[in-house]
This record gives sequence, C-alpha cells and structure tokens, in this order.
Amino acid sequence: MKGAKGFIVTSVVCFLLYLVLTAAPNGTVLGLWSTSELIAAIAVGILVGFIAKNVFVKNLQFMNPVRWMTFVYYVCVPFFCSVITANIDVAMRVITGKINPGIVKIHPNLKTDLGITMLATSITLTPGTVSVEIDEKDNALYVHWIDVVDKHPTSKQVAGSFENWAKRVME
Repeated sequence: MKGAKGFIVTSVVCFLLYLVLTAAPNGTVLGLWSTSELIAAIAVGILVGFIAKNVFVKNLQFMNPVRWMTFVYYVCVPFFCSVITANIDVAMRVITGKINPGIVKIHPNLKTDLGITMLATSITLTPGTVSVEIDEKDNALYVHWIDVVDKHPTSKQVAGSFENWAKRVME
C-alpha cells in the first residue's frame, strides 16, 4: 500500500503543479486550460507519479505546506539576495583580477539526501561556487570556490546561510 500512496500523492501533486504552470486566460476549461492541456497534465502526473513515487513516500514530511512556504520564501528572499550579491562579487573579482580559485571540502551538518541536495544545488546556482562532488562516507561536499582564503573553510564561509535553510526546509 505504501507504493500506491506514494504514486497517488506524487501524481496529484505533479498534476496540480502542471495546471498551475500552464494556466492561461484563453482556455476552454474554467477559462484557463484547453482539453489537450488537461490530458497532458494527467499523462505527466501519472508518468512522474510512477517514476518518483518512492521519493515522496520516503520524504512525506516535505509535503507539509509550512515547509513549502518556507522554501518559497527562501528562494524569493535570502537565496535571491545571495545570488545578486555573488554576481556583483564575481564581477568585481573579474574586473580587478583578485581571483584565487580552488576546490575545498566542507562538512555540512545535514542528515538527509534532500537537505544535502538542496545545499549543493544552492551552492551551484550561486555565481563563484560549484558543487563538484558529494562524499557520502565522509559526509563531505567538495566545492569549487572562486576565492579560497582558507584551506579548510566552514560551510558557513563557503555557502553562507544555505545550510541553515536546507535544514529548515528539508529536515
């Protein structure tokens, strides 16, 4: 029954997300979607539900609406501000030539795969840093950093508040 529950939850969430992302004021169904869009939404929902059912079953705590709102806030405010700041920092480093790149190893205090994935993705999407590898045995994340000032930095030095947000949202 656990697989069926995951399939249903994943399919419904994907179906609704598809409808939200494809809504347009010229549709024939409720004035927002065409019949072919509804059929496509059902097909995509079923396909994704079949493929990703175990992800939602394993991580049902992520289905909490408070976590979703926290995630949306994170993306719209702290993450967006960090990306803007990092863009300015990288531009200044390119102009001045003050670049000291290298790969550093950080040990995030995250327990779940989703938390580590969110941290690694946030790091990669921020200019000047790229997540290179995750070492599951050592619970470490290797990051290419544009300005290595410390050979053994903390995750706060490399990723700022991203680790705290990943913990809040995903764990």
